[in-house]
Amino acid sequence: MKRVRLIAGLLLGLTGIGTVGFHLTTGRGWLESVYLSVITLTTVGSRDGGQTPAAMVFTMAYLVGGLSIFTYSAFQLGQFVVNVEFRRMLERRRMEKEIRKLNKHFIVCGMGRMGTTICEFLAQRRKPFVAIDTQSEVVEEACRERGWHAIVGDSTDDAVLKDAGIERATGLATVLPTDADNVYVILTARMLSSNLQIVARASEPKAIEKMERAGATRVISPFSSGAVKMARFMLSPSVEDFLEITDSGGSELELADIQIDADSPYIGKSLMETDLRNSGVMIIGIRRANGERLLPPAGTAVIQAGDSLFAFGSSEAVNNMTGLTSSES
Repeated sequence: MKRVRLIAGLLLGLTGIGTVGFHLTTGRGWLESVYLSVITLTTVGSRDGGQTPAAMVFTMAYLVGGLSIFTYSAFQLGQFVVNVEFRRMLERRRMEKEIRKLNKHFIVCGMGRMGTTICEFLAQRRKPFVAIDTQSEVVEEACRERGWHAIVGDSTDDAVLKDAGIERATGLATVLPTDADNVYVILTARMLSSNLQIVARASEPKAIEKMERAGATRVISPFSSGAVKMARFMLSPSVEDFLEITDSGGSELELADIQIDADSPYIGKSLMETDLRNSGVMIIGIRRANGERLLPPAGTAVIQAGDSLFAFGSSEAVNNMTGLTSSES
């Protein structure tokens, strides 16, 4: 931007010098002097037999100097544009390289108000994700200002989802403007990854069943969900306030779903036999791989491969527990 301001300053200054010079050497008014300055600088020129020798000398000097500065400015501007495009290309390559390294990340399709809120939620919790949007300005701002991983493209396109690393992703949220587009994303994503957790937004209630049939793990209707939340707040305001605390990005408390991998050292052990109680995390529920839920689980409940542990505690304790549930820790 400094280079652009310098070029603009040079051109404005040159025009100002020409205006004053023509005004003094020809005796013309200021408007005519500006006109003569511009047409001389742009080499359009004019036939004016009434010019004085002083005006002719000034015109020649101004034309030579002006063309030199104008050429220099054009060169600098072209170099600036090339540099900007080159930096963008390097940033895109860096972004693509970083995305290829992501594993067990999340994909957000659509960066409108709801999609941006989802990205902010994930970013606050330092969860890896890739956002997709068709508007290059939105994507560039997300990458440059927020440091997010984001790519420009159509989320319904197989190639774009593959560029986002869908084969390695854990979950996908599709919040495109229309239900039809969201259904198409669900179908495409499910074909590319059979185990992917897919959450979709439905604007119309009649679209919920279609999205579930297409392969969505969960379909959210913002209007009905918001209405239910308001009703719950009227009935149990203290409980809703507590849930708001756990949902807020700045909260120290977190409610998390901890996946038990096949190589976890806790497999085959009961909750009492593990050291999870000493980790500062409370296990408030277990969901088996077959869908069975233990709410709340007994201390004798045995942890199995494929289980999901519903853990409640501080963000630090939950993150530490996530590392402990794998044999790689």
